[in-house]
Amino acid sequence: MPWTAPEVADPPTPRNADERATLEAWLDKQRATLLRKCTGLDADQLARQAAPPSDLSLLGLLGHATEVERTWFRILLLGEAVGPPFDVDTTTPRWYASVASRSARELYDGLVAEQDACRTAVAHLPLDATFDGPTTGPNSLRWIFVQVIQEYARHNGHADLLRQAIDGAVGE
Repeated sequence: MPWTAPEVADPPTPRNADERATLEAWLDKQRATLLRKCTGLDADQLARQAAPPSDLSLLGLLGHATEVERTWFRILLLGEAVGPPFDVDTTTPRWYASVASRSARELYDGLVAEQDACRTAVAHLPLDATFDGPTTGPNSLRWIFVQVIQEYARHNGHADLLRQAIDGAVGE
């Protein structure tokens, strides 16, 4: 039986929590939303470039989200000596199309592993922990949470359109 993306629970978002718990919960919700857009789809469906003229696919979004997580949390904030998650030139337009050479399961599992690694890597840091961006000056963990949440939210809209074009599924 061919691999299909597994079901993912919809995590709760507390309505009256402290700042850290709120940011973590909303990031986890956005993370899960992208994974949920893939639920039940096989490799061919995940690779489908379903919104012409764009060559974006759900696989491309999985790869991009992996790169976003690793870059912001582990490379920039923590200074970890880990390279990009894929051997692609992420500085060129449409780099995400090149992740299609990887298996769907590898991309999906890679994102889940990167999400877990990032969650663990920053769990002990205060929200005001910073790194100096090459062109931006100091950036706090708080700001990175918001940046990554908005990155997921924007691309989850793309994922919603892609999923609807693939099989008609809509919603969260």
